[in-house]
Amino acid sequence: MNRLSYRHLSALTVIALSLTIAGCADQGGIKPQAQVRDIATLDAGQAIRQAGAEAGWPQRAWWQAYNDPQLDALVQKAVSGNPSMAIAAARVRQAQSMVVVAHAGELPNAQLDAAVGRKDWSDNIYYGASFRDKLTWNNTATLSLAYNVDLWDRNKNTTERAQDELHAIAADARAAQLDLESNVVRTYVQLALQYGLLDNTEAMLKEEQKILGLAHRRFTGGIGTQLEITQAESPLPETRRQIEALNESIALVRNQLAALLGEGPGAGDSIARPVLSLHTAIGLPNALPADLIGRRPDISAARWRVEAAAKGIAVAKAAFYPNINLMAGIGPAAAGGGILSFLSMKNWQTTYGPAISLPIFEGGRLRGQLGATTAGYDIEVEHYNALLSQALKSISDQVVTLQSVARQQQQARESVTAAQKNVDIAIRAYQRGLTDYLNVLQAQTQWLRQQQIVQQLQAQNLAAYAALTAALGGGLEPAAAPDADAGGDTIKAAAK
Repeated sequence: MNRLSYRHLSALTVIALSLTIAGCADQGGIKPQAQVRDIATLDAGQAIRQAGAEAGWPQRAWWQAYNDPQLDALVQKAVSGNPSMAIAAARVRQAQSMVVVAHAGELPNAQLDAAVGRKDWSDNIYYGASFRDKLTWNNTATLSLAYNVDLWDRNKNTTERAQDELHAIAADARAAQLDLESNVVRTYVQLALQYGLLDNTEAMLKEEQKILGLAHRRFTGGIGTQLEITQAESPLPETRRQIEALNESIALVRNQLAALLGEGPGAGDSIARPVLSLHTAIGLPNALPADLIGRRPDISAARWRVEAAAKGIAVAKAAFYPNINLMAGIGPAAAGGGILSFLSMKNWQTTYGPAISLPIFEGGRLRGQLGATTAGYDIEVEHYNALLSQALKSISDQVVTLQSVARQQQQARESVTAAQKNVDIAIRAYQRGLTDYLNVLQAQTQWLRQQQIVQQLQAQNLAAYAALTAALGGGLEPAAAPDADAGGDTIKAAAK
């Protein structure tokens, strides 16, 4: 190469560098405003601290603590048959495919383009007599290669963003499964409650029928009145109505369970009466709240989305810098001759060289994109921060509920015993003519109310345990979470 050629090359290099520097558009000082909160800085509260740490994290099949084989079968069937689980799995597969698409941007691209065309020159007067009134073959075939020189890691960050989104969607799938399991358990608890209330109401109906028989005997014996018989008959229709309403509730809850299974209402007809029993002390894991980030799938998903948003900022920043592609092409081309004459070696041609795109003036588009991406990052961070406090709140709420329900159950049992004594005394006094029927009715109403409270507290205890388990992340296997320090390297880089 002669001296002039070197001078030309040097001049081109200087021009290219100058254009590269000029092509780095101004980012306008746009930076994220939100900061990822460290869960260790949140006060867990007195209820969580006093609950003790004798219990570990929930087991995989946490619902087996209720000791009801039918419930075990229903949960497993729901997880395998509910359409929401199939939707969640499809979303994971979709995200996996998007990772493949994103990764393709980091790899060289090869493409073959070929065209075979027949040209009629009969009316063409611009190419001379040699082409007039002729039919020619105009054929080309080009194998092109392209590779993007990822100087600013735009393609790399795009791939990693897709991978982070895949992790988030996988965590969403685990959250959907946990939510389904919890819904089945809570609905099953409601079924048990309706059966318990039905037992109490049917027992009440029997007592009312006894009192009616006693009123008839008193009237026949000449020591009662027709008013007493009317008073004894009056509550029977309402009690029968309550029984019918409870039977309706049982049928509706069975339909709800069938829907959770992903089946038709007929699947609920075979569901027998629950036989739930729960003997689990209130306790929390030793590593709470630090390990909650990896255990709760919704928090894990939110954290992955923060990571993905941070990668998105890196991609948006890379758009401010020049984009360099290396391209090459080889293939034959010919106008005229036979159909295969273009394949001869003399018709082969090659092209190669770099292609540079420089953002010089784009009307604020790049800054707008960076600003929107940065705001999206702030949204994901604040969503994650909100989930942390909400998670601790839900755990504390259920611990408070379980502790309170335990105390209320003891008091309710004492109230039932007292109410039962009151009913017995009122009935004996009525038999002897020492009191009227209204006192008996009042005593029975109080007894029924206390029985219902006992049933409701039992159901509340069972449901609170399920809610606490869900608040702890259930028994689902924890996914690998991003670095749980002040934000991780990616998040720190996004804030710069």
